[in-house]
Amino acid sequence: MLRTTTDRQSVKETDSRIPATATGHVPPRVLERSRQMARVAAQALSENGALDIVVLDMSGLTALFDCFVIATGNSQRHLVALADDVETKIQFELNDRRMSVDGETSGRWIVMDYGTVVVHLFDEETRQFYSLEALWGDAPRLDVSKVA
Repeated sequence: MLRTTTDRQSVKETDSRIPATATGHVPPRVLERSRQMARVAAQALSENGALDIVVLDMSGLTALFDCFVIATGNSQRHLVALADDVETKIQFELNDRRMSVDGETSGRWIVMDYGTVVVHLFDEETRQFYSLEALWGDAPRLDVSKVA
């Protein structure tokens, strides 16, 4: 049986980890929590030498997630260390855990899914190839200069 939009909305009101409704409306408390998580991730990346950290506000463009955090690492080891640091900082400061992770063994692109926030860690070549900032060019950038 398919759920209607109303069913999804009522579920989303009770679970802040579920992203926006199909209409793109994100409850303010959910959006602020997503932005807070993105800032914590960006801070962890900055503290551990990630390059070119960008946070995109995706909330007005897709109902799947609220923020992308994108950064570049110097090597496979650096990318894995960055991912570990992001996970530790989010768990310690926000008492939240990632839902899934992929790419830790490939060494070129690690993606961490926190439900409403997705963290993308690339090596330089892979980041240029996929160019997520250009693909999602309409997404506003959140100011992370306060955490850098």
